[in-house]
Amino acid sequence: MTRLLVTLTVIEVLALVITLAVYLVAIVRTLRRTSQNLAKVSFGVRAIETQCAPIGPGVTRINEQLAGIAGALDGVAGLAERAAPAEGSPRG
Repeated sequence: MTRLLVTLTVIEVLALVITLAVYLVAIVRTLRRTSQNLAKVSFGVRAIETQCAPIGPGVTRINEQLAGIAGALDGVAGLAERAAPAEGSPRG
C-alpha cells in the first residue's frame, strides 16, 4: 500500500511540474508577442516624432504673426467704431 501511495504522489508531483511548465511556456510566448508589438509601436512613434519635428518652429512663427495681427485688429476695430454711425442717428 505504501508503494502505491508513493507512486501516486510521484505521479501527482510530475503532473504538477508538467502543468507549471506548460503555463510558463504559454506566458513566455505571450511576453514575446508583447515585446514584438512594443517594438513596432516604438518604431512608429519614432517615425511620427521625426515627421512632426518641423511643426514646432512653424507654430512659433505663426503665433508671432498672429500676435502682430491681433495687435493690428485693435486699431482696425477702433477705426470701424468711429466710422460707424451711432445707433440713434439716421442712416443716410
